[in-house]
Amino acid sequence: MIRLGLLLVVPIAPLLQYMFHASPIWVFLAGILGVAVLADWIRAATEQLAGHTGPAIGGLLTVSLGSVAELMIALFVLMRGEADVVHAQITGSILGTALLGLGLAIVVGGWGRERQLFKRERAGLLSSLLILVVIALLLPAAFDYTGRRFTQASEVGGRDEALSLAVSIVLLLLYVCNLCYTLVTHRDVFASAEPTGKPDWSIGRGLAVLVGATVGAALESELLSGALTQASSTLHLSPIFLGVIVIALVGTISDLFAAVWFARQDRMGLVMSICIGSAIQVALVVAPLLVILSWLFGHPMTLVFEDPLDLFAIAGTAFIVNAIAGDGETTWFEGVLLIGVYVVFGLAFFFA
Repeated sequence: MIRLGLLLVVPIAPLLQYMFHASPIWVFLAGILGVAVLADWIRAATEQLAGHTGPAIGGLLTVSLGSVAELMIALFVLMRGEADVVHAQITGSILGTALLGLGLAIVVGGWGRERQLFKRERAGLLSSLLILVVIALLLPAAFDYTGRRFTQASEVGGRDEALSLAVSIVLLLLYVCNLCYTLVTHRDVFASAEPTGKPDWSIGRGLAVLVGATVGAALESELLSGALTQASSTLHLSPIFLGVIVIALVGTISDLFAAVWFARQDRMGLVMSICIGSAIQVALVVAPLLVILSWLFGHPMTLVFEDPLDLFAIAGTAFIVNAIAGDGETTWFEGVLLIGVYVVFGLAFFFA
């Protein structure tokens, strides 16, 4: 009933934009709420469909459609020429799920418990993929820096685009191999022993909700991206800060709530998959897809993160998450550490 009630906020942004011609700041805030609500419906529909298809295909659906809202927001922002905001959103999504989301889940789940346990095999794979994320995002920046030192600036842009396209294709192929590894060839090793329960929705209802929520999220994302610049000016906040903190959390808010819920039920293996897996998916799926789609739409974006703070934040996130998740157990204080690191990074982006 609560989820149905929250649907009442979805029409607010279109009404403010097209009927009342309200200030962009109100359209922006209403769009944020609308996307967050619809992202949760997309997640719920995906889970229901996964319940009909079995663990392998269900897992594929979950990881494939889990970042639809984030992808659409970033795509509309990118089509308005705000590539730096998209880079900030990618950074913020990684920080938001791997630091804030995981930290909150560990604190809530660990409160009243001495420790919580999870499979070290899954954590080890996620740690390896996090290292891959850091390398994949550092390489284009290092390539760009080297190119600007030894070649003409006019030549560097084309090479950056070519390298970004090539790296994006490789990352997508690696992610497909990861899906085959975890969902097919080594499914028994990584499968959860926890019961999933029978789906409450029919396949038809699940598909209808998924399509409807996706279309609605696309409309809300378009309104949100259009009001971004004027909203940042009204709030006296840079578009980069809004991208890192506000917009990034919009598409991942349902994952954060789900992680906290499952952590309280002591299902930390699932929490790790949700939080760290979402961060990895942003870097290995969402970012490469944005590069490829931007090239097709005539607004080319590269994987070159020009702000060193972005790269430092991503590398720092990978380092601390690897340190905490490597032993197969967590305590509530480790969650506090993750939240503290997120706050520190947020302050850095605010003052930058």
